[in-house]
Amino acid sequence: MLDDPRTVRITGDDIAAVFRRADDADAEQRPADRRDGPVPEAYVWCNLTSGNGTRALWLLLLPFMVVNLAHWMRPTTRGRARTVRLYGLLVRLTGLSLTVLLVAAACEVALDLAAWQCAGTRACAERHSWLGFLSPEVSDGGWWSLPGRRLALAALVPAALTGLLWYLSLRTWNAYESQQPMTRDPEETGGRTALNRPGFWYGRRLVARLRAAHTAAGLLTVAAAVGSAAARHDREPGGPAVLAVLGMLLEAALVAGACAVVWVVCRRGRTERRLDGELDAALVRGLPLAALALLASALLYAGWERDGWESAGRLPGDPTFGALALVQGLLVIVLAGVAHVLYRTRPDRRAAMRGLAGPAVAMLGCALGSVMSGGVSQRMSDWLDGTGTSIPGPPVLLTWQASVIPPLLVLLLVLGGWLARRAWRIARAGRAAVEDEYPGETGDPGRTRRIAATRAMAALTDRAPRILAVTSAATLLLGAGALAGALITDRTPGAATRDSYAVVHGAAETAQALGSWLIGLGFVLLVACGRRAYKDASARRTIGILWDVGTFWPRAAHPFAPPCYAERAVPDLTWRIATWTEATGGRLVISGHSQGSVLAAAAAWQLPTSTRKRVALLTYGSPLERLYGRWFPAHFGPAALGSLHQEVDCWRNLYRLTDPIGGPVRLPGDGGPEVDRAPLKDPLAYGRTGAHPLPAPILGHSGYQADPAFAEERRRLLARLRPEVPAPRHTEDPGPDGGAPAGAPVPSA
Repeated sequence: MLDDPRTVRITGDDIAAVFRRADDADAEQRPADRRDGPVPEAYVWCNLTSGNGTRALWLLLLPFMVVNLAHWMRPTTRGRARTVRLYGLLVRLTGLSLTVLLVAAACEVALDLAAWQCAGTRACAERHSWLGFLSPEVSDGGWWSLPGRRLALAALVPAALTGLLWYLSLRTWNAYESQQPMTRDPEETGGRTALNRPGFWYGRRLVARLRAAHTAAGLLTVAAAVGSAAARHDREPGGPAVLAVLGMLLEAALVAGACAVVWVVCRRGRTERRLDGELDAALVRGLPLAALALLASALLYAGWERDGWESAGRLPGDPTFGALALVQGLLVIVLAGVAHVLYRTRPDRRAAMRGLAGPAVAMLGCALGSVMSGGVSQRMSDWLDGTGTSIPGPPVLLTWQASVIPPLLVLLLVLGGWLARRAWRIARAGRAAVEDEYPGETGDPGRTRRIAATRAMAALTDRAPRILAVTSAATLLLGAGALAGALITDRTPGAATRDSYAVVHGAAETAQALGSWLIGLGFVLLVACGRRAYKDASARRTIGILWDVGTFWPRAAHPFAPPCYAERAVPDLTWRIATWTEATGGRLVISGHSQGSVLAAAAAWQLPTSTRKRVALLTYGSPLERLYGRWFPAHFGPAALGSLHQEVDCWRNLYRLTDPIGGPVRLPGDGGPEVDRAPLKDPLAYGRTGAHPLPAPILGHSGYQADPAFAEERRRLLARLRPEVPAPRHTEDPGPDGGAPAGAPVPSA
């Protein structure tokens, strides 16, 4: 980034730091030596998203990250504070259901498939010797062979998973998100976006509260899985009256604990208008400890010796997955209604899916959670039951959900074909435009086709809302069909259609078998991808691109989502810019490429008003409007970006038609230079020229700084920022004699 092999770290640590060229390390002490040019300075933050190998494990938290994104996708609105709070509440409840689903899937694997079904079946237990001590027949009635004790021992697996999620959430928050932003006066917190507020990048109180609630929910789910099975047996006629009463008390306590968890999640969300350093210490500590005490009580209760209790069939509690699927579907539908109400108050034609992007993404997050949990259960069942006849297997609903995956993949293939046809038509229509941009060049049909095809592929990014809308709607309908089929028939699709037409039965059997393999294959590929990323830094950087968008936003809906790197990066940039300008009185150009341009804008919003006027923005390959403005309109919509343009000294944006990520900001100049420069040529030369004797490459999203337009725009911005006289906003080009301020760095995010 600095184009120099000798660099030094100015400030920061091994995770994120500011670097300069070695010759510029003490530029502030030698102002006379730097009057002919700026001091480039680079903020390096890649380790926040693709640092050590443990980042690969974040792939397993993908559903949590997706549902957290839905929180920030609400439409722009006006005067609907209660509706906005309801939107956030619905997303938080959806996130809570995903935590319960994950822990329930772990209970299904450990308690039902392993401890209840396999250990309770002689053939399965003999096939897996490590389960022998849990089998009544193999262990000859050993102490651990009682059903309740088997369940109590197996419950340690989902309980440990819940504890691991709690630990990772706490540890990553301390490493990434505990950096306090700069404090500012209340009168400087105005603006058209919440990113301007002092407490936006510091959500300690909400994350701690949600962490406690989700941890308690996971522990209560394990306690319910263990305790409800024992309580159901004790309620049968002839059972011990004392144990029956204890079972009723335990179930009542579990219901009370669940109500307490929901109440905590329903409490007011983030406090952004001030830096909230308070912490609900009693709640944060007390709720998980109370849930842990209930879990211990459930384990002791289930482990008590009972006469005549044997494990047969599936573990009672299969309706849990059906209830979770129903609740998630209803939450998404209500969320869509709330989003539509918000959108109608202030329609934005550029907003993705007319404001319904949040509910659509929440639906996909729930679908991902179901696929991952069902995949683990299905693969575990197939591994334990080699013959396919010794144990009943996972709940029927999970088999139905796996069976709808093949139709969904067929739909995705159709959408892929539509996109390919659309790209071909755009490329064919754009060949004439390519030739017009390079007048006087000798025609080369192959070269023209490659340039036009690259532009057409880049334009497909703008079709993503339509693809997401169709996929999300199909997922909701197929999921509803799977839930209805499981509830009505209580049999797998193949068994339910056995008496139907041969074609229907064959299709159901094929979908069931293929879905089972696909769901397992998808999970294996996910684990393999994570393993490769753990060992390969380049693969880790590729996955880091996914986290660039997914973990930019604070954890407002799910505390177990991957950590928000911007809660470290934005305070870093803000502190560096504010302290440098205060110490030197200089001006700076914040130069940001791709996701770095989003960090640059977020940092500029957090600056004090007086400092913001000393800053110019130079963005290139920027997704600020094309992605963030459309998908997160409440925070990066036209009003928000327009206010940023008015508050900084000047803003220029570079983009190419061949760039699939970056695009125009679409803001007027307001009496001065427009934000967007005309699209840059890509490639720089059509054929061989004196300046380009070899064929110039098609750069797409990379290589912006090598374009002459970058140096030209940076020179103009530095000239506007000359310290002697503030440049008026209507100045188009101060010219080359405007001068650059001494020691003016160009931080590159």
